[in-house]
Amino acid sequence: MRGEYQQLVDEISAVFGAPATLEDRDFGLIAFGAHGGDDDLEVSMDPVRTRSILQRRSTAAVRAWFEAFGIARAQAPMRIPPDPAAGVFKGRICLPVRHRGVVHGYVWLLDDEHLAGLDLGPATPDPRVAQAMETAARIGALLAAEARAGAELGELLRDLLTARPAGRDAARLALRDALGPAADGPLALLAVAPWRTDADDPHDATSDRPGSAFAARSGVAALCAVPDSLPDGSAALAALVRLRALSAPAPARAAADRLLHSPRAGADGGPGLAAAGLGTPRKGLAELTDAWSEALAAARAAAAERRLGPLAEWAAIGPYRVLTGLPADRAADHAVRPLLERSHAELARTTELYLDCAGQAGRAAAALGIHRQTLYYRLSRVEQLTGLDLDNGEDRLLLHMTLKAARLR
Repeated sequence: MRGEYQQLVDEISAVFGAPATLEDRDFGLIAFGAHGGDDDLEVSMDPVRTRSILQRRSTAAVRAWFEAFGIARAQAPMRIPPDPAAGVFKGRICLPVRHRGVVHGYVWLLDDEHLAGLDLGPATPDPRVAQAMETAARIGALLAAEARAGAELGELLRDLLTARPAGRDAARLALRDALGPAADGPLALLAVAPWRTDADDPHDATSDRPGSAFAARSGVAALCAVPDSLPDGSAALAALVRLRALSAPAPARAAADRLLHSPRAGADGGPGLAAAGLGTPRKGLAELTDAWSEALAAARAAAAERRLGPLAEWAAIGPYRVLTGLPADRAADHAVRPLLERSHAELARTTELYLDCAGQAGRAAAALGIHRQTLYYRLSRVEQLTGLDLDNGEDRLLLHMTLKAARLR
């Protein structure tokens, strides 16, 4: 399928005699036309296009800047002026890639001197524009077909992950039939959480079926949003990734990196607001629900402890393998609850770091940047608040685990 996109983009590049790029509606790079030599690169590129090609995606800020011109609603080609402050040194010609009224991506051309006289108007359009838009429509049909196929696989994956035990065998069989031989190979399951699902997205007719076209081009076997995955009721994204071997999870890590930059990653739809978890890779689908539990736990741990993330693997999350299994309403012991109040945030931070340092006062005071006597004073206040004895191993364990559990969402 990737070869078909490249061929179609090359057709558009040939029509205009200028390199074109194709991005999906989330500004992920799909294909780009060849540039000339070094001299051509210097005059035809700007930071935004260079970053898009090298990193295979544009930033959320770049996406927001271009979308502010209404490209997601555009029915015809449009010009976008340059803005050096945004890194857009050259204007753009945007060809919307649509199918049956839904935008699936964009073809971009640099609006340089070579295309300065190109007439985009409906009255006397340049015949090259009509030819390019016909090709863009073919691209739209391909992307729509990918989206439909990916959505069907995503629904089957969601059915399996959310099925009651009595229905799992049937759901597993249906997904196995749809995946074919890949269902028996090494697989990894990713969780990205939280994941925003907007059913009322005006230019995403499959907004509850995230990234289906991305899945078809990236080695991801299936993607789906799973509602009520987190204790607060938020959704998470599940991504089933094909691996070459159980000991080689690199494709899953690459997919996580791409998905974490999606505008849907995070409760507010911003990069850096979500975390990803990777369950232990399995062969086949038999233990997929266990892998999903591990992936969700790892994602929650990555969100709680940023040193673990933004992608955490189940095997590396330590005590969170236990803590994520606790019911949210029972994770905070009643003795420790007073310490968890906002007014005692500094005391809680001091105590957690002291316990992280295995009770070594010198290390903890140095890490906190305070005098050792100040540390002792704070710890005495903690004992008064909680009634726990920091010289008692079991009390210290209870306090440490409760403070860690309080980070989880």
